[in-house]
Amino acid sequence: MTSHKAILTCALNGVLTNPKQHPVPVTPEEMGASAKQAYDAGASIMHIHFRQQGEGMGHFPSWDPVVAKACSDAIRDACPGVIINQTTGTVGPDVSGPIACLDAITPEIAACNAGSLNYLKLRRNGQWAWPPMLFDNPVEKVQAMLDAMKRTGALPEFECFDVGIVRSIALYLGAKMTDRAQYNFVMGVASGMPVDTDLLELLIKYKVEDALWQCTLIGRQEIWAGHQRAAELGGMLRTGVEDTFYLPNGERTSGNGELIEHLAKCAENAGRSVASPAEARAILFGA
Repeated sequence: MTSHKAILTCALNGVLTNPKQHPVPVTPEEMGASAKQAYDAGASIMHIHFRQQGEGMGHFPSWDPVVAKACSDAIRDACPGVIINQTTGTVGPDVSGPIACLDAITPEIAACNAGSLNYLKLRRNGQWAWPPMLFDNPVEKVQAMLDAMKRTGALPEFECFDVGIVRSIALYLGAKMTDRAQYNFVMGVASGMPVDTDLLELLIKYKVEDALWQCTLIGRQEIWAGHQRAAELGGMLRTGVEDTFYLPNGERTSGNGELIEHLAKCAENAGRSVASPAEARAILFGA
């Protein structure tokens, strides 16, 4: 159990998921409205991706800084004091798109994919769900992202898909690639770390002392035991339709607001109150 306040992050929309099949906001107006529901339920941080605009285009990603700014502005207008956490994840060496978006919206936090992973998923029939791919994040790519984050004032949130990546963060700090960091333990990718509360307790041992952390838990209702344990262990808490479409009872969610309501209950069950945006800023930035 812990007594300090829990910071809630809403993973607002993610990448590639088809908005015609799932409650994923795509347009600036949809993102603002969905963010407001999550904000009212207790989320202080919005982790956002950008999608191509126009009929039939919403399940494709976009690095258009004009789109990024329109989406960010809509969220900030709907949610006073909200903290923006921008994705920077991209395959390949070209980081110009994510960096252009960082420049356009100057988010308070930016997700930094901290190491490479064979990104795999297998269907029940033994066929690949998508062609096996390498999510490549070599050190020079990480450094380019970190340099842009430092220039734009964004706090790096290191997304860690495996234990070795968790341990790499201390090396990045030791090599002076960055002077600040928080952790995001990504659990539930089929070829990465599983959603496992025993593993979560071990991961905390390998992070830099005093660094804030949270989990991205990908899956169905089985992830909620992990959220509860993260709340008990003192972590920040994150969920949203990027990570799951399922509530603790196994029913499909209507959207981000409903998921954040249940995440706030995890904090409450752990004896923690939910941080307001101002309180979250004080914890994260001393502001």
